[in-house]
Amino acid sequence: MGQRVAIVCGEMSGDILGADLIRALRIYWPEATFEGVGGPKMIAAGFKSHFHMDRLAVMGLVEPLKRLPELLRMRKSLIKRYREDPPTVFIGIDSPDFTTNIELALRTAGIKTVHYVSPSVWAWRKGRIHKIKRADDLMLTLLPFEADFYRQHKVPVEFVGHPLADQIIPKSAAEARTELDLPLDAEVLTLMPGSRGSEVALMSRDYLDAAAVLVEQGVIDSIVIPAANDARYTELVAILAEYDGLPVKLIRGQSQLAMSASSVVLLTSGTTALEAMLLNRPMVVAYRTSAVSFFILSKLVDTPFIALPNLIAGEALVPEVIQSEVTVERLVTEVVNQLQNSEQLARFSELTQLLQQGGSAKAAKAIVSLCSP
Repeated sequence: MGQRVAIVCGEMSGDILGADLIRALRIYWPEATFEGVGGPKMIAAGFKSHFHMDRLAVMGLVEPLKRLPELLRMRKSLIKRYREDPPTVFIGIDSPDFTTNIELALRTAGIKTVHYVSPSVWAWRKGRIHKIKRADDLMLTLLPFEADFYRQHKVPVEFVGHPLADQIIPKSAAEARTELDLPLDAEVLTLMPGSRGSEVALMSRDYLDAAAVLVEQGVIDSIVIPAANDARYTELVAILAEYDGLPVKLIRGQSQLAMSASSVVLLTSGTTALEAMLLNRPMVVAYRTSAVSFFILSKLVDTPFIALPNLIAGEALVPEVIQSEVTVERLVTEVVNQLQNSEQLARFSELTQLLQQGGSAKAAKAIVSLCSP
């Protein structure tokens, strides 16, 4: 009889990782069965989902509280199922507030447990490390500095690399500009104010004001803004009406193509910074939130950097412009500096190679090794 693998994930990004992991595990365990909670990509890979993954995909502060009774029932049901009929291994993918408690209950019952994608325990709520240490036989991390943190706390860990590093294939600026109908010989500034409405409201006018100065100075010729979704597109159309005459091309999606076309990217902190690094594009990272939120975050978060390239490099590789520092003058200065920073791009190439670890194949090998007698 083949191995039985239980997996629980609650987000679309986890569904992608889970599907790739299923395919990688089948190389070692051809007769294995896979079940738990997963999305359409996992189901297409032969996974049986006992609940709809969407039921776990809750965000914000109020929505999880409203759904708490349902989430607790789901968790109790999964724990009961796997205690009564133990799988070969239980794997929680991301969604740590939901999966870690399952992992703890099952490991206490003698079942092998794995968590794939580290929570940001290295940055905030560091006390969670003690629970993770009790809950997991193995932590699989996407980033190298995360693995270092777990080793310091004596948690078994494997750095498996970031899937984006294997998935993203950079295009030349000329190729990307041709696809977007941008001038081939221009200095192009890509603006990425964020994927949330609050981010666009807080960041876009500063970005556009800085872009206007750069155009006036003759530093930048063209501007491209990839709207994250239809709602952001509508929001940006209204904002751009205030900037008549600015050479801006607003597009729907295609963020990686827009970054590939750029001479420099001005972006709001997040996964976009990692994508820009993997595309080998100079960047300036900015971030601002409400005064109250920033005060709370400053008390909770303990990390030297906010930009993923800096966290991975362990140094201030890209400029970070945070909160009150976000001024037109500062943004203009940093963009000009990055246009002349060839050393940054060489480091980006090194870090990209570091993140290209094989991802799912390496994760599968580590899981099989954990479960071997």
